[in-house]
This record gives sequence, structure tokens and C-alpha cells, in this order.
Amino acid sequence: MAVEIQQIYLEHPQPRLIRKTIDVIRNGGVIVYPTDTIYGLGVDIFSKPAMQKVLRLKKASKHKMLSLVCPDLKEIARWAVVSNRAYKIMRRVTPAAYTFILKASSEVPKIMLHKRKTVGIRIPDSQVVQALLAELGRPILNTSVPQGEDGYYTDPHEIATMFNNDIDLILDAGVMFNKPSTIVDLSGDEIEIIREGSGDIESLFF
Repeated sequence: MAVEIQQIYLEHPQPRLIRKTIDVIRNGGVIVYPTDTIYGLGVDIFSKPAMQKVLRLKKASKHKMLSLVCPDLKEIARWAVVSNRAYKIMRRVTPAAYTFILKASSEVPKIMLHKRKTVGIRIPDSQVVQALLAELGRPILNTSVPQGEDGYYTDPHEIATMFNNDIDLILDAGVMFNKPSTIVDLSGDEIEIIREGSGDIESLFF
């Protein structure tokens, strides 16, 4: 059975399609959706089978990071331990194309935890993502679509061809960016740039 592809508008995403997408997530499905960077894989953080499916999809990838996509800083407090310094930095630069590494709270599913019991947090600058989060009422587990030989897949139809049997719904916003988020570790005493990506690094220090 071919994966379902639905066209979505980056600005003013269709409410009907947002509701349909959240139904897929709540039923343990895997979606592909546009963010403020590359296309992401999204599932319900409380669906262990869906999370395991995503991990199987990512098994051949060097970039296996799972992160929580949150609507705002208020939501982060439930899932991560945020220092005053980290909070000030995130308040200044979000929403934007960063993934912040923070110490995880006890609420984070163990399957998501990185080394040192940290978790990745995203607050994307994306109307589609914000609409999905508002409808779901909690964060979405996110990771990038597995890379091909030439880098990240930017065309949703190419993604459908490559991962047809593993994805339930693709939100098609056309050809997207091929540069991922900037990964910033704020779990320690110093700011550590793990990966330079779309998020401006200089903005983190001023």
C-alpha cells in the first residue's frame, strides 16, 4: 500500500489536514512533515512501537538523534532541566532552527535518552509544526528523515519512494531545505556547538 501524500501550506496550514495528521500520530503512525529546516519524522512520544519503528528506520544513519519538538519554553520545563543561562539563551533565539541538548527530566521516555541522560529539544519557527503541536497537546518525537548518499532528502515524493512501507502520511510542502538544525549542548557549564546547521551560531553568544 502506497504511503499517503497530502499537500500542506507552510503558511496557514489547513486545519482539516492538521487534525487528520494528529489522528495518524495518536494511532501510532509515523509521519513525515516540514519543519523550519529539513523534513522530519514525527511520532507520538507515548507510543513505544512507533518510536521503535523510527529507530529501525534510522539504524543505518550516523545521525540517530531523537528530539522533542515543543511549542514554547513553558513546555520544555516538563521534559528538561533548564538552567538560568540556558533559559536566557533559548528565550532570546527561539523559535528557530536549533536543537538544544539539555539534561532530561524523569518524564522523558528512556528510549529517547542520549548519553549522560540528556534530551534534544526543538522549538521550530514553523506554522505547520505549531499547528500540529496545538492539536496534539504535547510534544512530538522528532528526528530527521534518514539521509541518502547525496545528503538529506528534500523532495517528499523521493522520500515516499525510499520509505514507502515505513511511513503512514507525508505532508508535502514541496522541495525543502537540505540543511539541518544547529545542535547546541546547554547541559554543561559551557555552550558547546555539536553541529553547525541552519541556526545562527553568533546569536547564541550575544
